[in-house]
Amino acid sequence: MANALAEDIGSGDLTAALIDADTIVGATIIARQSLVLAGQPWVDEVFSQLDEGIVIDWYIGDGQTAEADDVICKLVGSAQALLTGERTALNFLQTLSATATVTARYVKAIEGTGAQILDTRKTLPGLRLAQKYAVMCGGGKNHRIGLFDAILIKENHINSAGSIASALQRARALDAEVLVEIEVEIHDELLEALDAGANRILLDNFSNDELRRAVETNQGYGYVAAELEASGNITLETIRAVAETGVDYISTGALTKNVDAIDFSMLFRID
Repeated sequence: MANALAEDIGSGDLTAALIDADTIVGATIIARQSLVLAGQPWVDEVFSQLDEGIVIDWYIGDGQTAEADDVICKLVGSAQALLTGERTALNFLQTLSATATVTARYVKAIEGTGAQILDTRKTLPGLRLAQKYAVMCGGGKNHRIGLFDAILIKENHINSAGSIASALQRARALDAEVLVEIEVEIHDELLEALDAGANRILLDNFSNDELRRAVETNQGYGYVAAELEASGNITLETIRAVAETGVDYISTGALTKNVDAIDFSMLFRID
């Protein structure tokens, strides 16, 4: 948060200095389009760092929906601090609400299928945790946070280890407690992963027919079946059909990398 404020304020807010330091104002943040809100803790922190005396009354909370012209929150406090923090606060709110809103659309698109929406590591630099929080506000689930909290074995890892079985064995020896997932690109690799005792398998760029076959094969393994995750070039238009193949999870970078900011306004009132 300090870095976000510093890049805007620099050596000082020259324009806010035009306002008397003891001027107190009220302000409202208003939605300009329909949305699922995310970012309340970041807005609170922006203004807390500038002036702990600012009071914010939230009318719509994170994870809730709003329509155009709805009042999101009201603020009262130092005019200088509110003006200085306005853009940084709205930048967080517009970005995180964008992620939450898109996620909610994907979640709604697969409603009733039993599949769950997962995010990826394709996030904006420096905003990994914030965007993953926003995904949850939109009803999605978080995949691994980074390279430290789960093992995802991909093609290059398999090639370096020598085989799927060897890669899985090394992963379990490294850390038996974390999630270990292995990516496969064809049905024969799926069979290798299942034979090696994989617990979760990522089906990369499988067609819907290939996904259905993978689900059927996996079910044939009974109690040693793995959780299946579909990924690769999945869009809002195609995700329902993917979910209906019977996979457990669908991951897509579109939730966090294709940010189409939500429009908000902050309006000031001096009594």
